[in-house]
Amino acid sequence: MTATLRFLAALVSINLKSSFALRGAFWLQAGFMVANNVLFFVFWWIFFERFEQIRGWRVADVAALFGIVAMGFGVAVVFAGGMRDLSRAIVDGDLDAFLTQPKSPLLHLTASRTYASGWGDICSGLGFLLLSGLVDWRLLPVAGVAVLCSATVFIASGIIIHSLAFWLGRIEPVARQLWDFLITFSTYPRTLFEGALKLVLFTVIPAGFIGYLPVDLVRDFTWTGLAASLAGALGYALLSVAIFRAGLRRYESGNRFGVRV
Repeated sequence: MTATLRFLAALVSINLKSSFALRGAFWLQAGFMVANNVLFFVFWWIFFERFEQIRGWRVADVAALFGIVAMGFGVAVVFAGGMRDLSRAIVDGDLDAFLTQPKSPLLHLTASRTYASGWGDICSGLGFLLLSGLVDWRLLPVAGVAVLCSATVFIASGIIIHSLAFWLGRIEPVARQLWDFLITFSTYPRTLFEGALKLVLFTVIPAGFIGYLPVDLVRDFTWTGLAASLAGALGYALLSVAIFRAGLRRYESGNRFGVRV
């Protein structure tokens, strides 16, 4: 375990240094993402200027939701951005180079890439949390746990979605669509959904574990809510590993020669 953690830390460090090396591109991508998130939130702000609340949710609650989801997404793509290339690697046979390494191929692949735009999500998410006024210094540890739970489910969902390529072949367009659905539903107040759709958002599309439960920890902390968030994050993480391993048994080598250093 210690050796694996050292390997992961070294891999993430190399990726971050590579990302920061191109400073112009880094700041441009991060800046555009901040602008994108702020623009999206402005629509909600205008809405709440006209309507005070939506079934108990006010603009501060939506700001906290945006903050948790944006930071969770940012952490996911900064430290595990390789998950978004998983389906392509499966179809093109690029997993071969990872399978020859002594470390876990899933860990190696997911941590093999970082997205500079994720820093824009992290910064804008922090800004939304502060803007909400729901987080003070006493709730900082709780907010940190909420963000980590959100990021874990984001990573696990990405692995599950892209691992479908083991069975379905080239699914990049479908994977992108499912990923967009996940982000979209995660940023809407939970009170808008009822019945069967609400069940879907806590199972097939785990928006509930990405946004709804984590933001409830900030809005109204309970030990039950904390246990549910942690259990959901752990459950989806274990499920993603199980699905990847099951798919790996079906993997056919791309017969490519190459090395990773």
